[in-house]
Amino acid sequence: MEQPTPPQAPVSPLDALRRICFLLERGRESSYRIDAFRKTIEAITLISDDELRERVEAGTLKQIKGIGDSSAAIIGQAVRGVLPAYLVSAEEKHGEPLTTDGAELYAALRGDLHAHSNWSDGGSPIEEMVLAAVQLGQEWMALTDHSPRLTVANGLSRERLADQLERVDAINASLGEAFTLLKGIEVDIHLDGTLDQDDDMLDQLDVVTASIHSKLRQPSFEMTPRMVAAVRNPRTNVLAHCTGQLVTGGRGKRPPSAFDAEKVFRACLENDVAVEINSRPERCDPPDELIELARDLGCLFTIDSDAHAPGQLDMKSLGCERAERLGIPAERIVTTWPVDDVRAWAKG
Repeated sequence: MEQPTPPQAPVSPLDALRRICFLLERGRESSYRIDAFRKTIEAITLISDDELRERVEAGTLKQIKGIGDSSAAIIGQAVRGVLPAYLVSAEEKHGEPLTTDGAELYAALRGDLHAHSNWSDGGSPIEEMVLAAVQLGQEWMALTDHSPRLTVANGLSRERLADQLERVDAINASLGEAFTLLKGIEVDIHLDGTLDQDDDMLDQLDVVTASIHSKLRQPSFEMTPRMVAAVRNPRTNVLAHCTGQLVTGGRGKRPPSAFDAEKVFRACLENDVAVEINSRPERCDPPDELIELARDLGCLFTIDSDAHAPGQLDMKSLGCERAERLGIPAERIVTTWPVDDVRAWAKG
């Protein structure tokens, strides 16, 4: 993977707006402004360059729904061959790498096994997530929107998941050999350790990432068998953000769940399930000592973004910093593998 090259003038209005959103998302800026720019992107996607130029000259850009003052200024400057001032400012504030450590491992990454779109609680269409992944140099990505039980995240019912799988097929057909979008899900783990989607639907997926979002304060004697049962399910491939902790950010702090980590990670090892290193800075999950435990037991890992917006895909650099610092070999990190190897591993 690689950092996308900052655009230089001339730059198209769409490219300027997408780069601005990418930088603001990666910098964890307010979603209000990002959402406004994303609406502008959606508004102008099907408008020709000639019409945009005519509207800039006529001063009628803001007659298009979704274009406000800031977006109009960005489009106007881009149309006139000037690097938009907003883009210059965003590059100065957020354009540097998130970390300079872990660069070798970050360069070895090929994909991501945990990413969301606006089909559940993500902020962007699937196509925008794919475009950002391609620009970052990824070769593949799993689309892992939430399962139905997580209603607060607009989890996908059986019917909506079936519709999404058709969309993924269409996207892959349009991409050819350039990139592969894997069919996936972030499936909730029920209190009894079962998975929150019908088995026949899970069988249609390339990869299943399983996680816990409810009853995080269960005592260890309940949480441990819950997690072990999920890991032993033959359809589970990845155990995501296993402690559920939050260490910073707008949602506040949350302590890690209590469970017998050695027992859970041994189950991962025995069932060929990867332990996710979640790269979101507010999660930092698992904590270092649990990564070291899983490392010493011989577990596989994934380094995932858990991205809910295109710019957050780049957060994998933070996971790489931790993995490299803690001595995780690249060959044991599934997200460094070619897509065909990932598919073969996932299907066992």
